[in-house]
Amino acid sequence: MVLGGVAIQGGPPIVAHSDGDALCHAVTDAILGALALPDIGQLFPDTDPKYRGADSRTFLEAAVAQAASMGYRVVNVDATVILERPKLSGQKEAVRASLASMLGVEASRVNVKGKTHETLDALGRGEGVEVHAVVLMARG
Repeated sequence: MVLGGVAIQGGPPIVAHSDGDALCHAVTDAILGALALPDIGQLFPDTDPKYRGADSRTFLEAAVAQAASMGYRVVNVDATVILERPKLSGQKEAVRASLASMLGVEASRVNVKGKTHETLDALGRGEGVEVHAVVLMARG
């Protein structure tokens, strides 16, 4: 499993057309949404063979570049990663630093929280991962 461009050991198996980095996907969609642009699935469709196995960092970097071309930049990010295992505390700083680098901001402007689903439903059984992300954008 990959989160924020960092390989995470012990996570659930991810079924995805790209590398399945759910954190990069969520932040990409948050940036695109803040700019009222099409979502990640429209811009990088899983029906296009060129995205098979793609590194999700390229999607995030493309969204950041699109924002810059429109005169916007990322101010900060708050993301919540929901998964039963592994616990992210030991790798959180590496994930924050990696994400910050892709976004062109200081790591202090990136927050990544890990939460569990307390054994409820598929997430709670350790069958997947869910990510929620909020991005603050500013002009200039």
